[in-house]
Amino acid sequence: MYPQGTFKYQFYDESLALLYEKDQQTATLVNSARAITIFISCIGLFGLALFTAEKRAKEISIRKILGASVTNIAVMLSKDFALLVVIALFIASPIAWYFMSRWLQGFAYHIDITLWVFILAGMAATLIALITVSFQAIKAALANPVKSLRTE
Repeated sequence: MYPQGTFKYQFYDESLALLYEKDQQTATLVNSARAITIFISCIGLFGLALFTAEKRAKEISIRKILGASVTNIAVMLSKDFALLVVIALFIASPIAWYFMSRWLQGFAYHIDITLWVFILAGMAATLIALITVSFQAIKAALANPVKSLRTE
């Protein structure tokens, strides 16, 4: 019909992939930023746990001498950090819900953000914080109490 025009074809899945290429690049960028952020926050949390354990070394030693178990001391040190994570979740969850809801409104087919998403994220954040802090807490609980009390 049109001898001067060339026939160009493209499969439907290829044209659909081109439409979502920007979203895939954004997802890759967000996932990379999220992994770096979690790593940096775990390093900071580990440093804070190390500082707290060093600051409370004499208290931990006295508790060990009076008969506290390693579990009790680890729970005592980890409880403060878990409380901080829960407070941060109560502050961040409404803000995240608001911005995620606004972002999802831009799509033709969108979902509603439910409460279980934030509960699951909170449990994951608390677990990561407890794993990060528990190493230092157990190390402080297993330390020899004589070494920290020797200066007194």
